[in-house]
Amino acid sequence: MTEFRRGVRLGVDVGKARVGVARSDPDGMLAVPVETVPRDGEPVARILELSREWGAIELVVGLPLNLSGADTPSTADARQFAAALAAASATPVRLVDERLSTVSAHAALRGSGRSQRSSRSIVDQVAAVVLLQQAIDIEKSVGTAPGESVPPAQEPA
Repeated sequence: MTEFRRGVRLGVDVGKARVGVARSDPDGMLAVPVETVPRDGEPVARILELSREWGAIELVVGLPLNLSGADTPSTADARQFAAALAAASATPVRLVDERLSTVSAHAALRGSGRSQRSSRSIVDQVAAVVLLQQAIDIEKSVGTAPGESVPPAQEPA
């Protein structure tokens, strides 16, 4: 088993209208919400700004699979978003299974007394926290980074 890679990671939950962003502390003890980035505009540029601001060693993008592990309509969108991040940044990007992260986020917010309507602005951040914390916990228990690495864009020959 390898040692946990020390450094801040950003978790990215890609939604149709918004992108939730969370970050970890350098020791991977805790993931916390950072920001909800609107999809209209320049979400990739904003996430890369946050990555530089926090000194992230990795961007962890949630991969929305269905319960049986198959692609969903949102899977291609998440893969394209992750590819855009990888193409625009030298920071490594990983796609990590995020089954139930949004469901878990809604449940946590309901448990804290928030209605679904009042949670809309932060549910994406909470989903990013859930997926990032799961990724960190997996890496710590297994010793390898979870998910799949997104290759950076190749220069034309």
